[in-house]
Amino acid sequence: MDRRRFLAAAAAAALAPAALRAQPVEHIVLVHGLWMTGAETGLLGSRLRDDYGFDVRTYSYYSVSVGLEENVARLAKYLAEVPGDTLHVVGHSLGGLLALHTAMRLPDKRPGRIVCLGSPLRGSAAARALAALPFGLEIMGATVRDAILNGGLESWQGKRDVGVVAGTRSLGLGEAVGQLPVPNDGTIAAVETQLPGVKDYLELDVSHTGMLMAPVVVSQTAYFLRHGVFARTSPAAG
Repeated sequence: MDRRRFLAAAAAAALAPAALRAQPVEHIVLVHGLWMTGAETGLLGSRLRDDYGFDVRTYSYYSVSVGLEENVARLAKYLAEVPGDTLHVVGHSLGGLLALHTAMRLPDKRPGRIVCLGSPLRGSAAARALAALPFGLEIMGATVRDAILNGGLESWQGKRDVGVVAGTRSLGLGEAVGQLPVPNDGTIAAVETQLPGVKDYLELDVSHTGMLMAPVVVSQTAYFLRHGVFARTSPAAG
């Protein structure tokens, strides 16, 4: 077996649930995106729990009626009440951006990592296009206004390792409100997820909503939370 095939086989083996499960219990808080309730992350959470042995909790928040500052304070309070020695956060879309703002402003001092799934960390062309429509700002709400329409973050300044997953399957509502840069996941462009200072970045063939149900996203999330990097199964991955 040549070196490339050996590395691919080793990475695939490392992503197997049994390989990642034989670890002390670690805690994950899932944070949903705009207009969601947290139920959408149910399959992701159950797989992280059942296949990889994490203790998983889902955090729900008011993404429209409450602004960024208040949502940061509320998430920080919730995280502080989660037991355990190791605390990870996995945020989808707006939830990833909220997780980063919270980790920078009101950091939990326990060890742990953050994974952002399809998060508009550098702003969002789709959000700007929707904001320009009648009642667009009201529909998106206060947290999007505060966290995304101002251009997002300039760089990651927190102490936790952050991994970012971007989708490249263009299937979603983003194209309906404006042309998105390519590649994109149908809602968020890959370039909008690329934040200087994060530990690792990975592009996968998944859509914005579909990534919550994709086994490869579950396995890569688990791998990053345990190792601080994504598993590279081939030279073209990410």
